[in-house]
Amino acid sequence: MTLWSGRFSGKLNEQAWALNTSLPFDRRLAAQDVRGSIAWAEAIFKAGILSAGEQATIIGGLNTIAAEFSSGRFTFTASDEDIHTAVERRLGELIGAAAGKLHTGRSRNDQVATDFRLWLLDSLPELNSAICILQSTLITLAEKHTATLMPGYTHLQRAQPVTLAHWLMSHFWALERDKDRLTDLRDRTAILPLGCGALAGTGFPVNREALTMALGFDAPAPNSLDAVSDRDFAAEFLFCAALTSIHLSKLSEQIGLFTTTEFGFFELADAFSTGSSLMPQKKNPDLFELARGKTGTLIGLLTGLLATLKGLPSTYDKDLQEDKVPVFQAFDTLTAILPVLAGALETMTIHADRMRAAIDANMLATDLAEYLVRKGIPFRQAHAVAGKAVRLAADKAISLENLSLDEWQACGAFESDVYTVFDPLESIRRHNATGGTSPDSVQKQIQNAKCRMMNKKICIPHSSFRKRRKNHEYRYLPRM
Repeated sequence: MTLWSGRFSGKLNEQAWALNTSLPFDRRLAAQDVRGSIAWAEAIFKAGILSAGEQATIIGGLNTIAAEFSSGRFTFTASDEDIHTAVERRLGELIGAAAGKLHTGRSRNDQVATDFRLWLLDSLPELNSAICILQSTLITLAEKHTATLMPGYTHLQRAQPVTLAHWLMSHFWALERDKDRLTDLRDRTAILPLGCGALAGTGFPVNREALTMALGFDAPAPNSLDAVSDRDFAAEFLFCAALTSIHLSKLSEQIGLFTTTEFGFFELADAFSTGSSLMPQKKNPDLFELARGKTGTLIGLLTGLLATLKGLPSTYDKDLQEDKVPVFQAFDTLTAILPVLAGALETMTIHADRMRAAIDANMLATDLAEYLVRKGIPFRQAHAVAGKAVRLAADKAISLENLSLDEWQACGAFESDVYTVFDPLESIRRHNATGGTSPDSVQKQIQNAKCRMMNKKICIPHSSFRKRRKNHEYRYLPRM
């Protein structure tokens, strides 16, 4: 029996039932639904709706249901329209008629909004921790390579020398912003809809402030109409997930390039590479390509939900049933990708000699201009003089540092010490301002990063992260 069958004399069409039911995906909210129901039972007891005995019986039954979900012993039936129906149906089987009082003053509209927010509040720390694992890997690698040189690129063209540590840490800071956004999202998610009813609020004297504290929210939603329809938190999570994925895609694109034979900067371990069914020599960075490819999917999940939300006319509409699948899928996708990328980076081989060999004298043309600036020449003029020297070397088909002193002096105010410019390690050391690529600057950057991670206290050990809860049968991606 459905929760709304009293109004109807006939049964819902079988195909319509299949379309209408949300149990295949919202049963993932089981633990949150039981927690919310326990809090609601306490609230309506204090409001005088339940007797002490009824309250104890209902909460006892709900605790039994929670144990059944936790152990995997809960059995769904064909009549379960959604997770709320399933819990209430099972409660009736366990305790009888008293179960029918639990829904007093509550609607599935405020119930599902509460369950969904609870689920996200429970899940944000897990995603934060997955990001932390990748960040920790980047820091560990960076600490080993503060003096390892590599070409820096703009427009995919060689630009200036940088350290490998500096390049690695550039990805750390993008992920740090992702964590900051998830932290901010928590504040807007922790607003309690429970007690708002279907749309007009509850008709019983329920203490919503006490409910807020009982469920770990920050405040009760201030307007019942808005509370049951607000899915800003879901859309915002999908934006956070999409942007995190974009940052992972950027990292993955560069790993793909740098592992090619043409670059040869890195080599992935066999454990994080795949081969070809036809070409025996191939060693492909498929996992990074998947991370890059799934970015498009996550962007699509965001735009899909936004399109759903944009045309809704009232408080709760059935369109909002489409809110959970994209959020679950985005969460599962990121928590599958992040530890794999961390493992791949942790085990890859770094060819420092190849990176050093890719640094040519032209990449120090900016240093040439700055050499002239130190001799009192305005930068714009120095830039032009350095460019003239680059063009002369190109015309003569020689490397920039192989110009003779006479040729240098024909270009501008160069002296015999000009050749000292062409030491890439010295160039890197000169870039010592905060945020620069010098070994000293990067060391400070790394310490700053480690302090930020410790102060936030949101990371859990790598081993704990991999000992994830076993009940993942409703996840959209398998564990890798």
